[in-house]
Amino acid sequence: MILTLDAVRKSYASNEGPIDILKGINLSVAARESVALTGESGSGKSTLLHLAGGLDRADGGSVIVDGDDLSQFSEDQRAQYRRTKVGLVFQQFNLIPSLTVAANISFHAKLAKRHDITWETRLIEALGLEQYIARYPEQLSGGQQQRVAIGRTLAAKPRLILADEPTGNLDEQTGDAVLDLILDLARSAGSALLLVTHSARLAARLDRTVLLRGGKIAE
Repeated sequence: MILTLDAVRKSYASNEGPIDILKGINLSVAARESVALTGESGSGKSTLLHLAGGLDRADGGSVIVDGDDLSQFSEDQRAQYRRTKVGLVFQQFNLIPSLTVAANISFHAKLAKRHDITWETRLIEALGLEQYIARYPEQLSGGQQQRVAIGRTLAAKPRLILADEPTGNLDEQTGDAVLDLILDLARSAGSALLLVTHSARLAARLDRTVLLRGGKIAE
């Protein structure tokens, strides 16, 4: 298994006291497996992705990625994990303003020492970014920036891909092409994919679907 969540719990403070977001989540995703994570807004989907991505710590249970328990990591180890093992495709693009499209796409791959110009060229073409590679983020539309952010994540060939509505701002044709790339990477590179989506059509293209309801995996 690439990703294993064992009895994972997470709560947040509020004026009325702690609010339980995740209430003992058990979930595993294997190499080359793609899993759609579905559920209503507020059910804990994004929180789960943040824990698996090393962006937050669980209050209880364990989050194990590629044999490593993230709860045992120091802050430096968590930063290294985010640079080299996990690919995050979130709704915040977080592109580097001073870098061109081409440089943004290759940035994480170079940090992870997995720079592959052939793969990056394929990504750029599939994402329809050929004519924008010399531009800077501020010169792009929101949809174009999203495509660059997706390309940057996939370029590094991460062991675990975590995606939160990655095609939400794209037209259906481009969104399908992006999902094709993500699935192709997961299968060819032996990565695991956990993807949050509200689209039943997209979820049906993945290997299986998991429903999160009230902080728990629905049976």
